[in-house]
Amino acid sequence: MTGQSISTQQLLPVMESFYTLQGEGYHQGKAAYFIRLGGCDVGCVWCDVKESWDADKHPKFSIDEIVEKALQEVATDSLQVASKLPIVVVTGGEPLLHNLSALTKALHAAGFQTNIETSGSSPLSGDWDWICLSPKKFKAPLAEILPKANELKVVIFNKSDFDWAEQYAAQVSPQCKLYLQPEWDKAGQNTALIIDYIKANPKWELSLQIHKYINVP
Repeated sequence: MTGQSISTQQLLPVMESFYTLQGEGYHQGKAAYFIRLGGCDVGCVWCDVKESWDADKHPKFSIDEIVEKALQEVATDSLQVASKLPIVVVTGGEPLLHNLSALTKALHAAGFQTNIETSGSSPLSGDWDWICLSPKKFKAPLAEILPKANELKVVIFNKSDFDWAEQYAAQVSPQCKLYLQPEWDKAGQNTALIIDYIKANPKWELSLQIHKYINVP
């Protein structure tokens, strides 16, 4: 990218970034470049990326560096330069601990679509093509984010989570896609419960962490 501005010199802690398939939710199966930012104040006991929680443990990169790496890795992993760039999924940790306006502006300028996966516990920043809200009991989402969610993805850890999921389904927009996803370590027992629940409540759909089944990042 040519030219730099003060905003693109913002530094963000990046735990990891990689090109793979989106394994969950509405965009499951699509090519996706993931940017996992460090820092989280939610602290789910079953989190599978607890190493992301401490932002100070991860190197910081400028917006230009983050976007340049995305463009390079997408081109490297493609047989030819893509005529249509994949979606970029910004996740964490909790990505909204950081102001993401400059990042999404730069990603859009480079030709990417911007997706975010967030608990919604911090103020929304950035210009997003898709917002996946995954609320957590450990720190509730802000009311301002609920009507903006394109996708509500609730992780089912125990039976009480179904009622909790319904509380948030009542607060998102009518157009919001609704997903129930078994917590990975309990998928063996909870997937069957979710299937029965969806059959009785067909407004919901099943989300599985397909990337873990097929062993990709």
